[in-house]
Amino acid sequence: MLNKQILEALKGYTADLQKTVTFVLQTGEHSKRDQLKDFLQSFASVSDKVQFEERDLKGQVRSPISFLIEVDGENSGIQFSGIPSGHEFNSLVLAVLQAAGTPIKLDSSLQNMVKNIDQEMKFEVFVSLSCHNCPDVVQALNQFAVINPNISAEMIDGGLFQDVIEERDIQGVPSVYLNGELFANGKVTAAELIDKLLEQDPSIAKADSAEKLPLQDVVVIGGGPAGVSSAIYSARKGLKVTLIADRIGGQVKDTMGIENLISVPKTTGPELSGALQAHLNEYDITVKEHLRVTDVQQGDIKTITLSSGEVIDSKTMIIATGAKWRELGIPGEKENVGNGVAYCPHCDGPFFKGKDVAVIGGGNSGIEAALDLAGIVKSVTVFEFMPELKADKVLVDQAEAKDNITILKNVATKEIHATNGKVSSIEYTDRATETNHSVELDGVFVQIGLVPNSKFLGDVVETTKFGEIVINEKCETSQPGIYAAGDVTTVPYKQIVVSMGEGSKASLASFEYLLANSSKLEKMYEESQTKERQKDAA
Repeated sequence: MLNKQILEALKGYTADLQKTVTFVLQTGEHSKRDQLKDFLQSFASVSDKVQFEERDLKGQVRSPISFLIEVDGENSGIQFSGIPSGHEFNSLVLAVLQAAGTPIKLDSSLQNMVKNIDQEMKFEVFVSLSCHNCPDVVQALNQFAVINPNISAEMIDGGLFQDVIEERDIQGVPSVYLNGELFANGKVTAAELIDKLLEQDPSIAKADSAEKLPLQDVVVIGGGPAGVSSAIYSARKGLKVTLIADRIGGQVKDTMGIENLISVPKTTGPELSGALQAHLNEYDITVKEHLRVTDVQQGDIKTITLSSGEVIDSKTMIIATGAKWRELGIPGEKENVGNGVAYCPHCDGPFFKGKDVAVIGGGNSGIEAALDLAGIVKSVTVFEFMPELKADKVLVDQAEAKDNITILKNVATKEIHATNGKVSSIEYTDRATETNHSVELDGVFVQIGLVPNSKFLGDVVETTKFGEIVINEKCETSQPGIYAAGDVTTVPYKQIVVSMGEGSKASLASFEYLLANSSKLEKMYEESQTKERQKDAA
């Protein structure tokens, strides 16, 4: 399973291991066990610091195709049930390196929060090996297990544990369980997992807070094309730059086919996100990933509070938080997320193999989703509200050529029905005849556009009724020193290449502002800090 090229790469990755890592495979019989054994033995062959053992783990693991990772003979808390190939191979490689002592690239404030967890937490993550979102969650929880011995994390390949999938009615991945109870369902990010931990125990963010950063020249909020472009352009000017993001790549990470990024004929969202991360790493930029901004205080100095409790002061701020999937807002949608209602066809499509599904939306995203699903499911019905599809003609032609894709135009979806906790039908109205209809199906994939991620700002800057931040031709907002770029703004045409250009423009505009105001702002900040110190001393 591991070819010569992969093995050579693994030799390089494991060359500097300081501790011995052992794959311990549970004894027993399973049709896939020999394949998993060969996989692990092949991995272990690359270094004398990586070993393989078979052992009766006495109920510590799930099945004969489960293995745990030990470091110098001690259980690391990391387990895999299934063969971590496909997208999860990187999760295994990182688990080996990090468990053996390779520094974890997780913000210090997040590491402190994880260290502060004093209760036992057993995480189970059900994944599909074709899911490109799942590794983010698996890798985050594996890091938590390395940081805190009270935490354990198990990746479970849902395709090999259908009995558990059926028992728990899982219809979306990643599906995360904590101590046997559902913790997060369907599409979820590492930042959302951290938010949920904070909801359970807010005190973990209060102790051992990270040392406060010095006054920043620019704080960029958002890690998509616009945010990364802003941060890199600012760093190239020699500025102190911090980028805050729930994940690098943002919404782009969920896009599988990208063929309109000029000079790059074809790529995928995960590949582009990796390239954005690599480019960021070339510069002296403080990156705070898996964190959200919870409060912004406007003034000559901008004060930004993070979900970790950390506070950052900055002379300027660039908002590039992008957008999220728009919800239908009809009965039965929210109630059935993860039980037939989904937003990511790439992640959740395999759960509907041989079944009938709907795609809501006739734009590029909707038709691309229908084409993607058509190769997996029995049938796809596309529901479009307008009389004509909005997707590019080349995509429409492909969809119309598929025997198992039906397109309904000029219809309004009204309600999603479920039977025994799973989606069973969708109700819609023909807008031309005003007649109601119902279609029996097993899944509904919502693809009706995006909503700007601007709610966290409150009334700090002017927004439209749709939540878009109002900007001028230089990306300036209604507040001096605050700029915005990309899909969160009023800029027309929500495209990757447009967002990259807007991000660079916002950075250049903020640099102009700093040329005129930086010295004054530094003096004001020092005066305010002196007053604070005097107040504390008194």
